[in-house]
Amino acid sequence: MKITDKRILELLSDPARKEWGFELLVKKYTERVYNVVRKMVIIHEDTEDLVQEIFLKIWQNTSKFRGDSELFTWIYRIAVNETINFLNKKNKRFFIPVEDYMHKQLEIVDNEAFFDSGSIEKRLHKAIISLPPKQKAIFELRYFENLKHEEIAEILGISLGNVKSQYHNAVEKIKKLVSVEIADE
Repeated sequence: MKITDKRILELLSDPARKEWGFELLVKKYTERVYNVVRKMVIIHEDTEDLVQEIFLKIWQNTSKFRGDSELFTWIYRIAVNETINFLNKKNKRFFIPVEDYMHKQLEIVDNEAFFDSGSIEKRLHKAIISLPPKQKAIFELRYFENLKHEEIAEILGISLGNVKSQYHNAVEKIKKLVSVEIADE
């Protein structure tokens, strides 16, 4: 039996069944959240930690879900914003140079089976790593998750025009980076 978001929300709103509702929510959305976060963060251990933090934040804020959006949109909003915050913190920590974290991400793209669909995919992921966190999120949600620009705008809480502009800029940067890498071979 496929559990609906409506049923999950009913359970979450009932104090006696909130934990059961949350277990169902976690089962239904963990894989999707993991995949979105992993594509942005690359490093499995960081992804696992971040996914746990995301679901903790969802647990703490279930009473704040107003139903203005789909449940998955609300979950993605939390997941993507937490991931962007995580990446921004990594970029600002002076004791971990950005280049070191990016180098670690690039190593993983080269060596892990999660990214083994061929050299084109690896080049794409390497180019994505270089994008600023919010632009990376927009690209990931559009390209890999096939979300519409409108859904991304809602998830990130930004204008539709901003999403379209950021996505276009990300695509142009990725094209340049991938073509440079191909030319270097």
